[in-house]
Amino acid sequence: MQWTDEAILLGVRRHGETSVIAEVMTANRGRHLGMVRSGRSRTMQPVLQPGNRLEVTWRARLDEHLGEFRIEPLMLRAGRLMESATAVYGVQALGALLRLLPERDPHPHLFQALDVILDHLEEPATAGELFVRFELGLLNDLGFGLDLTECAATGTHHDLAYVSPKSGRAVSREAGAPWADKMLALPDFLTPGTNRAADPDSLAAAFRLTSYFLDRHVYGPRGLEPGAAREGFCQAALKTLRSLEAPGELAAPRNTA
Repeated sequence: MQWTDEAILLGVRRHGETSVIAEVMTANRGRHLGMVRSGRSRTMQPVLQPGNRLEVTWRARLDEHLGEFRIEPLMLRAGRLMESATAVYGVQALGALLRLLPERDPHPHLFQALDVILDHLEEPATAGELFVRFELGLLNDLGFGLDLTECAATGTHHDLAYVSPKSGRAVSREAGAPWADKMLALPDFLTPGTNRAADPDSLAAAFRLTSYFLDRHVYGPRGLEPGAAREGFCQAALKTLRSLEAPGELAAPRNTA
């Protein structure tokens, strides 16, 4: 058994004295594990870092075996991803999300989305928006997709302001007004046809939205905890975005009295 595919490294763990088990997200074969011989060598350590894009060739006697990877680097971006808290937490959080999917289950659009977001993790507004959309795509692939295209009550596509916590469907401002305190906010940048970028308040609302449905449909039923990486990413992205929007507040005037 053998195949070759593009992949993004999610993580490694030690295997014996010199080898590692590498976990990758492939373009066409989903999340996949394989042993890398001499993976702890000085040559391979810079290559086997989370976020790097690789070409992997997998070999095994039978399809159900762990198998071995032969790895060639395509884009070594791990060093750049270590330069900000947003990127460090983001890589870890994205890997944790992908581990919610069955191993070897193809999700080519999530691979593409992962590749894009890794290129923008240093940009807090862009990274936050892409991360939320990645979580929405993951929920959809797990069978719990949200419908944010039209009002669940009236069918209108305009002035969508809420999301029903029960159905996961959008609700217009007028239709949802009587139950506004029980609804989840729908951020402007997630409404269809909008060109608005995320600000700190709308991005925080989007993080709460996806967190609610991940907890309800995925983490809760599986008895899992979301982990610290996602919270770290959300806080780092919001902190950086707020500082960029209010640079004058970063430094208080010195008291020279």
